[in-house]
Amino acid sequence: MVNEPARLPAPRGTVIISSVASDAHTWNLVLLQLLLEEMGYHVINLGPCVPDALLVEECVLRRPTMVVISSINGHGYADGLRLAPRLRARPELAATPIVIGGKLGVVEDATERDRQSAALLEAGFDAVFADAHATDLCRYLRSGDPAGDPAGEPVGEPVGEPVGQSTGTSVGPSAGQAVPRTVAGAPGRP
Repeated sequence: MVNEPARLPAPRGTVIISSVASDAHTWNLVLLQLLLEEMGYHVINLGPCVPDALLVEECVLRRPTMVVISSINGHGYADGLRLAPRLRARPELAATPIVIGGKLGVVEDATERDRQSAALLEAGFDAVFADAHATDLCRYLRSGDPAGDPAGEPVGEPVGEPVGQSTGTSVGPSAGQAVPRTVAGAPGRP
């Protein structure tokens, strides 16, 4: 009898997660890594305080299925406006889904948060999770987006309502279901 190693299912793809250059927090990145791995993705966690140039270089080198940017220091909006165009400027990353979430700003006004989310979408992000929880990203991935469920399996619960005036959607090629491009915190959360 030959002892063969157990065969693990093929990963859904590679996701690079990172904070913005100004954010030194790590717990959010570890949480995202664990959630994404549990969903079947291979995760490369670049860690905190990643300079823009290094993030772009790693993304070009590794060609991820998706890039997830997390920030909880309140500077994600400003850093994201600078980062998204740098990622999108590379032809190799032009079609790669790039999302950002966490505590992206320090404004309390919902209208201003909506404006900031719209500006991040305009800068090149495919989805913005302003003041959202990591589980919102998981719902997004299960909803039929390009980096989500390549097998086209039934999706989980619906994603929250779009933020502000944004009506943009992305359509997943496998599930063919439109999903909101911008997601705010769930009802009842600040």
